Amino acid sequence: MVAFRLLLGLAGLMGAAGVALAAASAHGTEASRLASASAMLLLHATAILACVALLARGLLHGGIGLTAAFGFVLGAALFAGDLTLRQYAGHSLFPFAAPTGGTLMIASWLSVTLAAVVAKR
Repeated sequence: MVAFRLLLGLAGLMGAAGVALAAASAHGTEASRLASASAMLLLHATAILACVALLARGLLHGGIGLTAAFGFVLGAALFAGDLTLRQYAGHSLFPFAAPTGGTLMIASWLSVTLAAVVAKR
């Protein structure tokens, strides 16, 4: 399925970005704020991989599970992107970008719960 391949590719990019931000955070005292952005990317890249695996096995409802997985991508991108821009450019992505991303990630986790409850298997 094309959506699965797209999600797997996005999870790989998120993981790589998370490791890069972790390295920047570890090696630069002025970049210590990037640790939370790194953690969000790494955690949610793993969540996307889990969603794809569970969707492929039919353990999550298809539409809700896919929505949750793409919500993880968008939410983590907003959160980490906003924190990274604040660190390096001195301004926000847009007002309330990080809280919007965090809210989207919470909603995605709740969607995973719903997708598991209504799954056919």
